[in-house]
Amino acid sequence: MSGIQRTALVFTIIGAVNWGLIGFFQFDLVASIFGGQDAALARIVYGIVGIAGLINLGLLFKPSPEVSREPEAKPTR
Repeated sequence: MSGIQRTALVFTIIGAVNWGLIGFFQFDLVASIFGGQDAALARIVYGIVGIAGLINLGLLFKPSPEVSREPEAKPTR
């Protein structure tokens, strides 16, 4: 996993935690930290989280080492 993908994963997790807080407690952590949903900094964070989610779409379709292995040939007698 590259550094960009790791960074994107961190931002995606931040976004997921924020959405969980909104869903369960009606509390928007990003908005409260950066001055409301309409604040420029909050909108930048929302944008970064969205881009990070798009970057992580590539991870969804990346073959896993254990899935992409060739099956072992069994000796025939």
